[in-house]
Amino acid sequence: MAKVATVPNDLDPFWMPFTANRAFKRRPRLISGAKDMHYVTVDGRRVLDGSAGLWCTNAGHNREPIVHAIQRQAAELDYAPAFQFSHPKAFELAGRIAALAPADLDHVFFCNSGSEAVDTALKIALAYHNVRGQGGRVRMIGRERGYHGVGFGGIAVGGIVANRKQFGVLVAGVDHLPHTYNREKQAFSIGEPEWGAHLADNLENLVALHDASTIAAVIVEPVACSTGVLPPPKGYLKRLREICDKYGILLIFDEVITGFGRLGAPFAADRYGVIPDMITFAKGVTSGSVPMGGVIARKPIYEAFMGGPEHVIELFHGYTYSAHPLACAAGLATLDLYRDEDLFARARKIEPKWAQACMSMKGLPNVVDIRQEGLTMGLDLAPRADGPGKRGLEALERAFHEFDLSMRAVGDTLALSPPLIVSEAQIDEIFDKVGRIIKAVA
Repeated sequence: MAKVATVPNDLDPFWMPFTANRAFKRRPRLISGAKDMHYVTVDGRRVLDGSAGLWCTNAGHNREPIVHAIQRQAAELDYAPAFQFSHPKAFELAGRIAALAPADLDHVFFCNSGSEAVDTALKIALAYHNVRGQGGRVRMIGRERGYHGVGFGGIAVGGIVANRKQFGVLVAGVDHLPHTYNREKQAFSIGEPEWGAHLADNLENLVALHDASTIAAVIVEPVACSTGVLPPPKGYLKRLREICDKYGILLIFDEVITGFGRLGAPFAADRYGVIPDMITFAKGVTSGSVPMGGVIARKPIYEAFMGGPEHVIELFHGYTYSAHPLACAAGLATLDLYRDEDLFARARKIEPKWAQACMSMKGLPNVVDIRQEGLTMGLDLAPRADGPGKRGLEALERAFHEFDLSMRAVGDTLALSPPLIVSEAQIDEIFDKVGRIIKAVA
């Protein structure tokens, strides 16, 4: 029987992120342990993890090779300066990630989160144009319903209204493409919807409005996950690439969620056959065990900075904890697990079973759409008349307290993305529980 943990008697001091604090603290969802596909609650219940933590524990929880690597590294080297010094594992991990990335995405800049990765990529884009004598390229193009973390740059290019409206002007010189979702034309699509590739042509309109000479980069999530799982329409990403090439605009793929096997490939760039100029990553690089993020840049971007005097810093950017030794050790052990257990191919193999199970929820009460791509799913429930988001929050609470299932609720959208080690039997268990939850909140 799982051990019962001590529960703190005062929950008030912790101001929780992206959480309805008062509602949570009335009936907290507290986790004290985890192993493989399950969490353990403070009262000893095993809760099936249907969302890979926050889209991040791709190799499962508390995997022994990762745990042991972190323990060994903590005993050997706790910290090395990231500026003017480094340590061997930083270079080893960068080489492993560069080898995994497609084409000439060969240079890795480390940070500590997806938010930092996005701000880093945006700064690299601005600096790249600057060192090439095109300092007028300062405008960034994001997309409606996009999520790019919570830094000022990431919020500015992001397009989720609730994430922006409390914080004023943010960063100037930003515009947005329209989102790619149309329920009337795409409802209950399995994988990439047939309709919507033409929406990429809106980038031509923004070029006409602002002039290409002012635009530094376009940033998109290949699959917009945090907004409720919006797969790209067929041909959409290729069209974006073509337009960016036409006007000399950098294309950034935010793969903080889609990287490291979530779509059955190392990166979404591999799945869709589209090579961006930069890829942001985080989450799955350490299977969520230690915070880490980064940017993978194409060779010409890196080389553009290497033309000045050798003793001068080429890019005035970085973080105290860039390439932290514990994170690098965790990352190397995680990549070993992905390779040794062939987890990316496994995710691709099990995807048809996952898709079938997702679509089996069609016809249940209040289900108005289901979207699936890779091992992700977004399921939209009709909102209640007394308040959008109430049905989704109740589903989240019931899932944890009554059905021993962990999942995400984005307003009235239920989002699922299990660890890549999920079994077919566990997929059946997840959706048996989701079906009962949907009926319970009807």
